Amino acid sequence: MDNVVSAGLGRRLGAMAYDGVLVLALWLLITIIHLAFFRLVLSQPVEAVGASALAVWSLRGLLLLSTTGFFCFFWRRAGMTLGMQAWGLRVQTLDGETITLKQGLIRCVVAWPSLAVFGLGYWWVLFDRQQRSWPDIVSNTRTSAVSFR
Repeated sequence: MDNVVSAGLGRRLGAMAYDGVLVLALWLLITIIHLAFFRLVLSQPVEAVGASALAVWSLRGLLLLSTTGFFCFFWRRAGMTLGMQAWGLRVQTLDGETITLKQGLIRCVVAWPSLAVFGLGYWWVLFDRQQRSWPDIVSNTRTSAVSFR
């Protein structure tokens, strides 16, 4: 663990921006499928599609589940999302192993409030001696810089 270099804020923000574009594309695809389901399968009139509480909350749930699934899948598979790979980052346990599903879910749950308070949970890496974000701290993981030689 001592030879692992913790990732700085700049690289984390770069990876987050990259992954944000990927998640946005995923959200657009899910939204299109969701709207098509209500329009074509449930035969709702055009003006009614997306107007009901069921439509709104089911879409929100799908977007939340797809985002969580995106991150947990990539973190469990390779320790990094595509954005993290591009910026040379890896999420791992404190022992350098692949994180568990539970740790991935905890990271996702803590990520929302970390972003909601103007990103303070991620700016925290500037103040923490080990350069950990709130998701790192709460899930008992670390985000480290890697090289692909």
